[in-house]
Amino acid sequence: MKVIVDNKIPFIREVIEKIADEVVYVPGKDFTPYLVKDADALIIRTRTRCNRELLGGSKVKFIATATIGFDHIDTEYCRKAGIAWSNAPGCNSASVAQYLHSSLILLRKLKGIDLSKATIGIIGVGNVGSKVAKVAQELGMRVLLNDLPREDKEGKRGFASLQSLAEECDVLTFHVPLHRGGKYKTYHLADAAFFRSLKRRPVIINTSRGEVIETGALLDALENGQVSDAVIDVWENEPDINLTLLNKVFLGTPHIAGYSADGKANATRMSLDALCRHFNIQADYRIVPPPPAQPQIMATSLSEVYLQMYDPRRDSDALKTRPELFEKLRGDYPLRREKEAYTISNTMQRIL
Repeated sequence: MKVIVDNKIPFIREVIEKIADEVVYVPGKDFTPYLVKDADALIIRTRTRCNRELLGGSKVKFIATATIGFDHIDTEYCRKAGIAWSNAPGCNSASVAQYLHSSLILLRKLKGIDLSKATIGIIGVGNVGSKVAKVAQELGMRVLLNDLPREDKEGKRGFASLQSLAEECDVLTFHVPLHRGGKYKTYHLADAAFFRSLKRRPVIINTSRGEVIETGALLDALENGQVSDAVIDVWENEPDINLTLLNKVFLGTPHIAGYSADGKANATRMSLDALCRHFNIQADYRIVPPPPAQPQIMATSLSEVYLQMYDPRRDSDALKTRPELFEKLRGDYPLRREKEAYTISNTMQRIL
């Protein structure tokens, strides 16, 4: 069996080379029809578009994307071509929640937002949005949930309309998949009309897909005060992002909210599991990220504990300093661990 693997997928080499007869590693943007024509499977990330142009005439029978989203896979073409595929739902949900947690702490610390008196609107309440809701509640925020697909399935109780969020929220955070059409369209969900409907000059946070927010409309909203600030991790036209927007936002990061080592390990594990299931391969493996450089945390406040675990200012400063390195900052992202990897001092353990 021959497998082509995105060379930035971590923790995979030792395992996949025991499973497959031949493994080829290439950057995600360098998958070509010639490269994949005799491959049995692909393991990819969002940078590889799997469509007729790439896959037509190839031997590929299975694609695993080590990501939550799968809008880079033409699923209808794959269905017709008999190509199975899998994604990794929920793999990095705790990582994105960590990013939101630290970002909210910084908004409180540096922008003076009283989180205990603030309302957050969560648009998209799946694996990620649900964890973000818990984080916001722990920080004392009032939480409003908006998820039209879930509301249609489960009933209106517990959900609020987008209009209600626009009227009542001090922070709006997006955690939706990208749908370019249909009843649940999310492409440019936040457009000029959406920003005009806002009543409380909220902070906008986007860690879902860049195309969920219309760049020009957000720029105008920041300029005219419809929005007070923004935290943006995902961008239209990545990696060629809008530099004016980058320089206006409070935090601007290179699509790394879900890039904790724990989240990456989960995604790699889920991709390998799916590959083995599809080809009926029995494999025994463990994928464990390395420990953090400083696993012991000493701090005088709970906020400082979380910022020592992860401070998004580091990623924002790096991107704002060298935006042309967007892909390199993603591809060479340093080790970042989640809470379970750390030991907290005795004083802080009592608070935690």
